[in-house]
Amino acid sequence: MIRFLKALILLPVAILVVLLAVANRAPVTLSLDPFSQEAPEIATQLPLFAVIFAAVMLGVVIGGTATWLAQGKNRRARRQSRREARQLRYETERLRAQVPSTNLPATLPRPQPSTY
Repeated sequence: MIRFLKALILLPVAILVVLLAVANRAPVTLSLDPFSQEAPEIATQLPLFAVIFAAVMLGVVIGGTATWLAQGKNRRARRQSRREARQLRYETERLRAQVPSTNLPATLPRPQPSTY
């Protein structure tokens, strides 16, 4: 079922990506020189879809990195909790090994009859 839903979502996305690439094949000049409009020092000719895809990929990488850095406190707290749980589990097993195990039911002291 999951594979079907994944295909149902990814197939239209793939079709849109291919249509975008086919419709935007014309070369554009990508210039990284903001001072010289006529003869830029750092410029290259690329298809427009390549520029769009590169911008999207760069955005995904920057967003993922920012999210990863923002979640650092949560990862640290999770590691600390795991360490503490492991330590408590070890201590519980150690204490269980020290106490002799009896399968007898717990007995309560019998009430003493009153002598009024």
